[in-house]
Amino acid sequence: MRIADQWQDYELLDASSGERLERWGKVILIRPDPQVVWRTPKNHLLWESAHARYKRSDTGGGQWEYYKKVPDMWKIKYRDLSFCLKPMGFKHTGLFPEQAVNWDLFAKLIKAADRPVKVLNLFAYTGGATMACAGAGAALTHVDAAKGMVLWAKENGKASGFEERPIRYLTDDCIKFAQREIRRGSTYDAIIMDPPSYGRGPGGEVWKLEDNLYDFLELCMELLSPDPLFVAVNSYTSGLSPTVMETLLKYMLLPRFGGQVQADEIGLPITQSGFVLPCGNTALWTK
Repeated sequence: MRIADQWQDYELLDASSGERLERWGKVILIRPDPQVVWRTPKNHLLWESAHARYKRSDTGGGQWEYYKKVPDMWKIKYRDLSFCLKPMGFKHTGLFPEQAVNWDLFAKLIKAADRPVKVLNLFAYTGGATMACAGAGAALTHVDAAKGMVLWAKENGKASGFEERPIRYLTDDCIKFAQREIRRGSTYDAIIMDPPSYGRGPGGEVWKLEDNLYDFLELCMELLSPDPLFVAVNSYTSGLSPTVMETLLKYMLLPRFGGQVQADEIGLPITQSGFVLPCGNTALWTK
């Protein structure tokens, strides 16, 4: 497991009984997490003085309960990057802090390439990976189907001082975008994708990760340049183990480009216990 342990502005303070206690800058939040199946004592003092808690409803969904004033939006930093946060529906804040371990890896690969690198970030959300790659000197194409997330990514770019960096922010269906890019003859040196476990396209198309990932990966292989740098796939669903994801990338990429594939869990350190909370899987092919 690779652990995102280089944060200053984020901290997983404790985790117990299906909940996380987290520090986002100066804001303390309690959020549900199905991976937290243990029931250790909630001894950390901030369990009793959090700013807000997201509580699930018995009928589905949920809502935030506020105990203290929370800014409409606030910023935190990771290394030289800045991100805008706010409590959203379905417990999110606009950032997955465990992904910082991947941001560092992508930035390292781009800098070591010592050449111009074009990166395609699909299902790109609010742009954590986009900012990390742009900060390392790459040219980015950032694609997400949700207009609000793309606008949020632009705000993160502005917060990081990247207004003049070569970043294209596009609101589009990722499958249809990839198909059009193939017809246009576009290619990329690196592809990052963070597909949802389940979703619906603008025309009502159903996306299920286990059923659709193979075909989508096969499509994206046609977008790789003759000398690609890396391909990364993230998964938050338990239906795809690291070994399954590793096998997919090996099958798709090794016969054509050689290189190597690694796949593993990523996680966050828990301050109170010293344990690690698993937060999904990443498979990475590199040349």
